[in-house]
Amino acid sequence: MANAGIQLLGLLLAFLGFIGSIASTVMVEWKASSYAGDNIITAQAMYEGLWKSCVSQSTGQVQCKVYDSLLQLPVTVQATRGLMVTAILLCVISIFVEMMGMRCTTCMAGEPEQKDKVALAGGVIFIIAGLLTLVGTSWYGHRIAQDFYNPTTPTNARYEFGSALYVGWGAACLIIIGGAFLCCNCSNNGSGKSPRYPPSRYAGQPGRDYV
Repeated sequence: MANAGIQLLGLLLAFLGFIGSIASTVMVEWKASSYAGDNIITAQAMYEGLWKSCVSQSTGQVQCKVYDSLLQLPVTVQATRGLMVTAILLCVISIFVEMMGMRCTTCMAGEPEQKDKVALAGGVIFIIAGLLTLVGTSWYGHRIAQDFYNPTTPTNARYEFGSALYVGWGAACLIIIGGAFLCCNCSNNGSGKSPRYPPSRYAGQPGRDYV
């Protein structure tokens, strides 16, 4: 049977990663304006996310604008949106599956083997969600790096990694590690087996002396 402590630890890590993936998805700081180079105006900072872009003034005033058209967005933004939303939905499904497969719940208590299989399925779904989150954030970050090092990109139009990327990377790692713990089923190999030294075939027969 699966170890309940490992399952609880795995679910906790995966749940924290799930919260982090939601936070990363809704954050606007996926990429931030770069101040590398000369003649850079630092009076304002520009941020772009998956859903809107913002401009922060040196006075503290922040103005945000939601993207008007979905079809006009770059392919990277559209794909990252889909990957992050899919990962969040898979995490929700996996949480409900784990509620049935956890050793600390009473659901399917009479079928321990099936219960472990359900827990294993939930862990696999968590790992898939973590990989989707990792792919989405890494793809977006790779695009930022490409544009930054592209010599044709104007200096004042270059961006660097935003805080949402780091949150997404950390969330992906937590989800994958948590899912891996949930997939670790510690079977009780010693139960239900015959003893190491079976009784002698002469046991119970009269007239036999045993040392």
